[in-house]
Amino acid sequence: MTQILLPASVQNRVRQSFRRGLPSYHQAAVAQAQIAATLVQALRTAGAPARFGQVLEFGCGTGHLTTQLLQHFTLDHLTLNDLVPDCAAALHPILKQHSPSVTFQVGPIETLALPPALDLIVSASTVQWVQQPADLIGRLTQHLAPSGWLALSGFGRAHFSELQALGGMATAPSYLDPHDWRHILPAGLHIGALYSKTIILQFTDTLNLLRHLRLTGVNVSARNHWARASLASFDLRLRAGLPQGAPLTLSYQPVFLIACKTG
Repeated sequence: MTQILLPASVQNRVRQSFRRGLPSYHQAAVAQAQIAATLVQALRTAGAPARFGQVLEFGCGTGHLTTQLLQHFTLDHLTLNDLVPDCAAALHPILKQHSPSVTFQVGPIETLALPPALDLIVSASTVQWVQQPADLIGRLTQHLAPSGWLALSGFGRAHFSELQALGGMATAPSYLDPHDWRHILPAGLHIGALYSKTIILQFTDTLNLLRHLRLTGVNVSARNHWARASLASFDLRLRAGLPQGAPLTLSYQPVFLIACKTG
């Protein structure tokens, strides 16, 4: 199967954006931390075993999901992956506490060399950056062991709706709602959970909202520097229709998928 990757220029922007936000990401990414905890809870609720042999987490970042996995499951071997090489150092304090057997691999998940029989493949807040998610899910399923588990969270079409309404600032190639996921999942996967929720963050002003985007590196289209007139215009557009004095909001719409390979 031919994997279609993000153009190199876009992939580099994504890597640079997250690398720039890495020092502040773990503390600032409050929504992503909540999403990671919810994904692991959904996996447990769906009936996953307490112990996994071979586990792959792609898009591991600074370890929100890694921490949840290590707290709630016994993992014999964990393969961690991210586009940003610096994540390996960021994860060291977390891994040191739990001392699992770990391999770290750098690169896009679409072409990463994968073990043949994984018992669990997980990822939180990453799959929206994959250009062809159906191809990726098909490839991941091939590398799942019989009765292996898949636990993913991406974002739905209403993600960052406030920015989408302004055009051009909330761009990732694959925002998928639950019904979109049902159309791309390959045969041989039993769905244990598939749902979306909304997490709304509030900000006192536009600068704080933009600072959140910068500190988390989640929006590669967000500007780093704003002229005063441009910032004022952006602020007016964000506040259009809001009651006077109301806080600005940023709506995250995570979509959670838990599935098990049959046969």
